[in-house]
Amino acid sequence: MADSTSLRMQLCTEQFGSRAPRGCRAAADGSLQWDGARRWDWLSRAAKPGQDAEGGGPWAALPALSGLRAVLLPQGFPDSVSPDYLPYQLWDSVQAFASSLSGSLATQAVLQGLGVGDAKASVSAATSTWLLKDSTGMLGRIVFAWWKGSKLDCNAKQWRLFADVLNDIAMFLEIMAPMYPIFFTMTVSISNLAKCIVGVAGGATRAALTMHQARRNNMADVSAKDSSQETVVNLAGLLVSLLMLPLVSDCPSLGFGCFILLTALHIYANYRAVRALVLETLNESRLQLVLKHFLQRGEVLEPASANQMEPLWTASYRFLAIPVSVPGCSVTPLGLQCTLLSVSVSELKQLVDGHQEPYLLHWNQSHNQVQVALSQVAGPEAILRAATHGLVLGALQEDGPLPKELAELREQARAGPKKENWVLVRETHQVLDTLFPKFLKGLQAAGWKTEKHHLEVDEWRATWPLSPEKKVL
Repeated sequence: MADSTSLRMQLCTEQFGSRAPRGCRAAADGSLQWDGARRWDWLSRAAKPGQDAEGGGPWAALPALSGLRAVLLPQGFPDSVSPDYLPYQLWDSVQAFASSLSGSLATQAVLQGLGVGDAKASVSAATSTWLLKDSTGMLGRIVFAWWKGSKLDCNAKQWRLFADVLNDIAMFLEIMAPMYPIFFTMTVSISNLAKCIVGVAGGATRAALTMHQARRNNMADVSAKDSSQETVVNLAGLLVSLLMLPLVSDCPSLGFGCFILLTALHIYANYRAVRALVLETLNESRLQLVLKHFLQRGEVLEPASANQMEPLWTASYRFLAIPVSVPGCSVTPLGLQCTLLSVSVSELKQLVDGHQEPYLLHWNQSHNQVQVALSQVAGPEAILRAATHGLVLGALQEDGPLPKELAELREQARAGPKKENWVLVRETHQVLDTLFPKFLKGLQAAGWKTEKHHLEVDEWRATWPLSPEKKVL
């Protein structure tokens, strides 16, 4: 009996990625005998214990899906990507399909406007229109990349939505262009300009989201599989377009109605895709949400909760009525763009005296603005503290609940004579010496990545003599 039991004992196991493991046992003849490999449900992380190949559900019964998974999903899925990968990609595929069909309607309208099928149309006129359209778009692409390129990372979700809505507007202009032949060239040029801006914003934010999704240094694989998914969706859209276009070509009102429905689906799917994202880095909106919750309740929001609360249709969310600018940096309300601190010599001396943090902060109460100058050695943690410091100053002007230290400081500021700006800055520095470490520790415990951030910070840096020790008022 003992011999029989030992023969059935599992010697070792093996598994591929996150698929269900299979065991190896000793056979009666002394050879190794592997258990039957379970087929893996591509939407689950592992098979249920004791579940055989036949009991793996509808997906396990279709071996073709395993091959499809290998073609369209990154290797090691789902462990090699972020948890929000699948819901985002599903909604992204829906919006890409709707956009493909809308694009077919827009392309048909542009070709009609250029004179395709019209014997009286001039080839040279059509060529000139096409060249003017393309050149306008190229110039717009360069200008937009110079103007907003450095800001796309900070609000990737908002810019992603912006790009897709702008793409819908561009296609709407293309559909309307043939109805006004006199303005056709100008209309399609504006439309192509918008599409080129869409290309810059959409491509840049897609790269930022790919960095978020890739969890095994597999950005190339994630990007390649995203391209494959988009190609499959566009191919499906092409096939449907071949059936749809003959039905709507003789009925402009039907074609326009289809475009409106597809545009509504496109915007809704984009919103759901972006809302499904759970980014673990702090940008302006997420920092303000998390800090507000921390100051009012003493708890740090988890990334999933903060991302659900983050506004998507506006690039900034203000719960504190104060702009923070980081050399000096000028931003509203928090974008840390650096300029020079607007202070006098005496004010600068007061800010530097007894100060050891790698940033200087000036609060202009009359203009309700904060300016921050970063030192050469300021890292992500210092920038996060500087932004937090500016928001804390704004909290002193609000009536909501605050931690005991800040509440006492607010009462003193309101009850007594008006203090100099630098005095309040110094006092809040002392409060942050104990409050910020708690906030930072709470961020890390909640799952936020504090070693990097997505706050807008320019390249200006300043130097000043550091004091040997802090002064206590």
